[in-house]
Amino acid sequence: MNHAPTRILLADDQDDVRSGFRLVLDSQPDMTVVGEAADGATALELARSLRPDVVLADIRMPRLDGLELTRRLAGPEAAHPTRVIVVTTFDLDEYVHTALHNGASGFLLKRSGPTLLIEGVRAAMAGDALISPQITVRLLRRLASTPSTPSPSSGACPPAEARAADPLTDREREIVRLIARGHTNARIAAELFISPGTAKTHVANIQTKLKTANRVGIAAWAWKTGLATPEP
Repeated sequence: MNHAPTRILLADDQDDVRSGFRLVLDSQPDMTVVGEAADGATALELARSLRPDVVLADIRMPRLDGLELTRRLAGPEAAHPTRVIVVTTFDLDEYVHTALHNGASGFLLKRSGPTLLIEGVRAAMAGDALISPQITVRLLRRLASTPSTPSPSSGACPPAEARAADPLTDREREIVRLIARGHTNARIAAELFISPGTAKTHVANIQTKLKTANRVGIAAWAWKTGLATPEP
């Protein structure tokens, strides 16, 4: 059974970056670039007229930056939500948090290379949110080295207490740790010797149990509770 290729819109103010992305993505049999924009406002117009499956958006663009573009296309107020992957040179934590809060289906660094770009598009189409591993590891190290001291009104739990009360099975905890390291369902499946479909089901069950909107929320929970710890 043939499936239509994933339709992608590129939004970046650098011509050479868009050309490079187009070359990489158009080389995949299951992907096709349907449009390009050199600024955020044009990207917004094209996204609404072309209805792409995925938008790759840089952060720093004229007229409308990538974070606001993400909010308008993928945020809770979007009339027709579109998957947006932020692909940028700048990996500031505030950018990562804002992009994901605004509904991004991934946050990739341009230096991560073509393989992760392709994987990011496929992950977004599968309902995953892929974050460049170097960002995940940095956030994980920071959270692990600076444990929070929640206030009584915050509703947060100390790590040990949260772990004791968590509703997950041992297998689900394994999967949560891998999600916190930026693994996609495909990589989780390969590492745990299970099918991608089984991995996806586990992730959905975890989201339900933890009451999170997506796998990014799962990763955040893992970091906050101490279930995930930095690799040496």
